[in-house]
Amino acid sequence: MSNFPIKVITIHCSATKASVDWGAADIDQVHRARGWHGIGYHHVVRRDGTIEAGRPEEKVGAHVGGHNTHNLGICMVGGLDDNGNPEDNFTAEQYDALKYLVGYLRYKYPTIADVKGHRDWSPDLDGDGVVEEHEWLKSCPCFEVKEWYQATYEDLPA
Repeated sequence: MSNFPIKVITIHCSATKASVDWGAADIDQVHRARGWHGIGYHHVVRRDGTIEAGRPEEKVGAHVGGHNTHNLGICMVGGLDDNGNPEDNFTAEQYDALKYLVGYLRYKYPTIADVKGHRDWSPDLDGDGVVEEHEWLKSCPCFEVKEWYQATYEDLPA
C-alpha cells in the first residue's frame, strides 16, 4: 500500500508504433537515459495484455509534471501510427487488461476519485471548464479516457 492517499489514476501511452512491444524494463531504460531515477509509471500494459509492474506503488511516480503525488500512472504500449502520428492502436487484450487493472486499483485504493488521460492534465487555456484538443500539451494516451472509463464502468460514478 502507498504511504500517501491515491486519488487519481492517469493513463499514458508509450508513444511507440504498434509494431513495438516494449515492457517495463525497456521504458525504465529510456527513463534512466533521460536522467530519471527509473521508470516513471507504476504499471505497463504490453501489446498482448500482459501487465508489468513499474515503479512501486508506494513511491511517487514521475509521469505528470506537477501532479504525481496521489497519482498512479499506467502506460499502454503503443499510441503512434507508422508515420509517428497519434493513433488509438491498442489491442483488445490491452483494453481488457486496462479494465482489470483500473478495477483492481479502484478496489485496492478506495480513495481514487478520478481516472484521467495524460492530456487531460493540460491547462484549460480558454477557461471554459473543458480541456479541448487545441489545448492539449500532448495527445497521450491517444484515446478518450473519460469516455472509455464511463463505458467500461457504467455502474461507477465518473
